[in-house]
Amino acid sequence: MKRTALLHAELSQVIAALGHGDMLVIGDAGLPIPAGPRRIDLAVTPGVPRMADVLAAVLSEMQVERAYVAEEAISADRQSLPDWCRGRLPVTAQTVPHEEFKRISAQARAIVRTGECTPYANIILCAGVTF
Repeated sequence: MKRTALLHAELSQVIAALGHGDMLVIGDAGLPIPAGPRRIDLAVTPGVPRMADVLAAVLSEMQVERAYVAEEAISADRQSLPDWCRGRLPVTAQTVPHEEFKRISAQARAIVRTGECTPYANIILCAGVTF
């Protein structure tokens, strides 16, 4: 049995197969998933699993070079990331309009669907290298 936090075999395999610059999207329950990327559906019921929990598990195994969140997810003061993201990322997240976020997502290797029902609770993680 694995010793790291991420136990989901399919998700762990996708992360292990990522190359430099490949993208993994973690999305809320309503994020549209285009036909191209692999779909990993973790959603059980509204709120389960939460975005914060899935993000933490993924970050325990993935080397992240860049991250993107939708501008619409940023707080009204335009300065703070949403709670599910704040303080968790190893990089500063870049913001893009939600429509652009969806276009970029179509190029991802995989999109993970959570049970999160918070609007715009989506993130694109770009793989880095460990050397």
